[in-house]
Amino acid sequence: MNEVQYLTGSNPYERLKELGLALPKPPSPIANFVTHVQEGNLLFLSGQGPQEANGYLHTGKVGRDVDVDKAYEHAKLTGINLLAVMQDALGDLSRVKRVVKLLGMVNAAPDFGEHPKVINGCSDLMMAVFGEAGRHARSAVGFGSLPNNITVEIEAIIALAE
Repeated sequence: MNEVQYLTGSNPYERLKELGLALPKPPSPIANFVTHVQEGNLLFLSGQGPQEANGYLHTGKVGRDVDVDKAYEHAKLTGINLLAVMQDALGDLSRVKRVVKLLGMVNAAPDFGEHPKVINGCSDLMMAVFGEAGRHARSAVGFGSLPNNITVEIEAIIALAE
């Protein structure tokens, strides 16, 4: 697993470039909901999962079918998808004032207990892309199942610059 990287880029796009990341098209909702809702200066992002740009979903029980290191990467991919939704909603990631909170859900085997290590994949990405503004409150919890048997699902609350 990676350590938090603080990058030299002066904005989120330069930092994404330093990380070698490009944002995909945001995933479409799989049911009757929208990807985001803005209320005042808060942006609420619906849960995203580890979906590749080609639509492939990473699935399985963490702690049984998928190890912590692989699940960390799935949480990072989920973070990339959250960033894609932010970009789509805002038009400019520089409008992000702060990542306020993440709720990370892990499709966990019953005896699995390393949920925080998994969700660090997304948290580390947010801190790398937004610097101190990416440091957030968070919950990391285990579930008996997730939609389409995905390994992780993460939702976010984002504060926007005035």
